[in-house]
Amino acid sequence: MRLMTKFLALFSIFLALPATAQQALETVGKPIPGGFGFQPAATELARDLQFLDWLILVIITAITIFVTGLIIYIIFRFSRKNNPIPAKFTHHTPIEIAWTIVPIVILVFIGSFSLPVLFKSQEIPEADITIKVTGYQWYWGYEYVDHGFDFDSFMLDAAYEIDDEANGWGPDQPMGTPGIRGEIANAKLEYFGYAPDEFLLATDTAIVIPVNKVVVMQLTGADVIHSWAMPAFGVKQDAVPGRLSQLWFSAEREGIYFGQCSELCGKSHAYMPITVKVVSQEVYDAWLKGAIEDEQYTILPESMKVASN
Repeated sequence: MRLMTKFLALFSIFLALPATAQQALETVGKPIPGGFGFQPAATELARDLQFLDWLILVIITAITIFVTGLIIYIIFRFSRKNNPIPAKFTHHTPIEIAWTIVPIVILVFIGSFSLPVLFKSQEIPEADITIKVTGYQWYWGYEYVDHGFDFDSFMLDAAYEIDDEANGWGPDQPMGTPGIRGEIANAKLEYFGYAPDEFLLATDTAIVIPVNKVVVMQLTGADVIHSWAMPAFGVKQDAVPGRLSQLWFSAEREGIYFGQCSELCGKSHAYMPITVKVVSQEVYDAWLKGAIEDEQYTILPESMKVASN
């Protein structure tokens, strides 16, 4: 009986491939052990932010070296041994003008690069796809507002709606305390096509979007403040109860990307990851058709659909 159950589970995976948009996608954006630096930039926004970070790092490094060298010079040049008779002046007008003007020039220079990046991220373009994102304690809800369906997304090991017993993983696991690595968690990762090191990153249901399309996300919180962050896309926006904020991106590379709630929101804050799959337009259209028809998604009545901006 268990063998038959596992066979049916594998067969269901085969049938579900077009709907899950999992066709051997490369994992592009995720944290790695001992990682140093940014995740690969998959959007124009992320490239701009990473360049800005590099530019500011160069500037502050130069300032640090200059100030450190100046302090070392002063320590030796004006020590009691080398300068037994100290000067008695109280002002030095050229230096005072310099240390006022130079920081202003530096800040204006940084602003000339940073403000355009800020405006680009805050000026929401016309959307090809609009997704409403709701943060809950402790999972994410997504609504494809132009197509009238929504779904919830749980960390894979804590996804209580998965029928563990039917898939041959033993008795159904309650929500309980997420993050406990075990055989069932490994089996779920393999079942959904994720690598073992993607534990605590993968979700049972992912956002699927087509490559090179403008995606606008409308964010809110259902209980406390959450924050939807996707490092490889260069976006992070708080989801505040009672408010509707927005962010946008256009992913330029197909693959699987992982993010995380980035606002402390309670005891299971660490266990509400984000999974985004960027696929071709053809795969997206097939997934969208299957998602709308799939019983696991909540289909919204026409009167509750939210029009895209």
